[in-house]
Amino acid sequence: MGALDEGPLDLELENGVKLGSIDLGFEEEPETIAIEDAVRVLLHGLGEDVNREGLKKTPFRVAKALREGTKGYRQKVKEIVQGALFPEAGLDNGVGHAGGAGGLVIVRDLDLFSYCESCMLPFQVKCHVGYVPSGQRVVGLSKLSRVADVFAKRLQEPQRLADEVCSALHHGINPAGVAVILQCFHIHFPNLESVFLDSNNQSWVKVLVRSGSGVFENDTAEAWIDFLNLLQFRGINVEKARRRDSSDQFWCPSQSFSGEKTSSNNELANPGMDAAVASILRSLGEDPLRKELLGTPCRFLKWLMNFQNSKLGMKLNGFVFGRMDLLKPNGEVTQSEKHIHSELNLSFWSQCEHHLLPFHGVVHVGYFCSEGFNPIGKSLLQSIVHFYGFKLQVQERLTRQIAETVSSLLGGDVMVVVEANHTCMISRGIEKFGSSTATIAALGRFSTDPAARAMFLQSIPSTFTT
Repeated sequence: MGALDEGPLDLELENGVKLGSIDLGFEEEPETIAIEDAVRVLLHGLGEDVNREGLKKTPFRVAKALREGTKGYRQKVKEIVQGALFPEAGLDNGVGHAGGAGGLVIVRDLDLFSYCESCMLPFQVKCHVGYVPSGQRVVGLSKLSRVADVFAKRLQEPQRLADEVCSALHHGINPAGVAVILQCFHIHFPNLESVFLDSNNQSWVKVLVRSGSGVFENDTAEAWIDFLNLLQFRGINVEKARRRDSSDQFWCPSQSFSGEKTSSNNELANPGMDAAVASILRSLGEDPLRKELLGTPCRFLKWLMNFQNSKLGMKLNGFVFGRMDLLKPNGEVTQSEKHIHSELNLSFWSQCEHHLLPFHGVVHVGYFCSEGFNPIGKSLLQSIVHFYGFKLQVQERLTRQIAETVSSLLGGDVMVVVEANHTCMISRGIEKFGSSTATIAALGRFSTDPAARAMFLQSIPSTFTT
């Protein structure tokens, strides 16, 4: 949709539901109950016991997260803007541009998140929005952020998100022009098969998009020069920002696989799971038959089935036991003869069992070994990490399980550090962007030797990137 196209958006500006938090009776609402039922179907399809500790409240937590994360469908843009327009004089005698008559206004670095309409995974957005006032009036700056957030909290695609924010502000403020630039970051989640072949998976797919109205409608307009310069002198590089059209490649990694078809080609999940995802889409206020959503259940399930309870453990056990003879030391050694060996930055991807949202990061493993000891190969440790990562998990358990497994191979003296980014930290609750979590498991000598723990921790790279 173009930035100034009229139609559905105008109806929404007039008829949208009032802005506000979810009602206190949210738990009893039919939409919430329908999502909970659908999540139970998905958990059963993964081979999970929905009554086990840790999963009992997952259906409700997922329903709450999804409904909060898509509350933009139930919010009214018009009231946000029109309640915050203030008179502001411009320059006298029509000399120059300033104030409420032509002075460019920009709000930079708005952190937003949205749900990708192609795969239903959250993606991060860095939003820069500006407008040129007219009519001797300005809008409260916080409203620029709130309008952007209304449209972000929906199933979205970057260019449509930029266009909808731009169009809503133009219709609500009636300025000389509106400019929007979005820097979008979509997690690139590998599938289970490929990750064992290549652990160097690209973690993020990035795209820059722009939208403009009025004096910004032409991408080469002079108004864009001032806007871009105000971003660039603060270190924000948006030179490649442009409009995307239908001829551009899909930005969602789930659509990047050659030959992918719509949900009718879904061979990974049963019809009940497919219907469950469609039910979730309807409960969020979407139409599963909308052209852009036809393949969404298939793509979502293709990702979700990476975490199916399977016989992967048997494969791992065979690999481990086949390597046991390589791990035995040549003769007896004392504790004093041992030294710390480490494998750092082992990548992992996992799925939070509380909200069915991805988290990913790196694992660092340290252990004592002697000169006569054959160190564990990095590939074996990486296989152990992937085995426990590709499950419904919590980070604390993941850390413990990796440590216990490595310890069982080596005799006890093991330390594991897991550093992770959790999408549930940005897409719900505190919506804390840029945060990361670290967990530690220390077994054997590491649990009683502070100097050994400090030595291993100091060997971990100071920069955490995934």
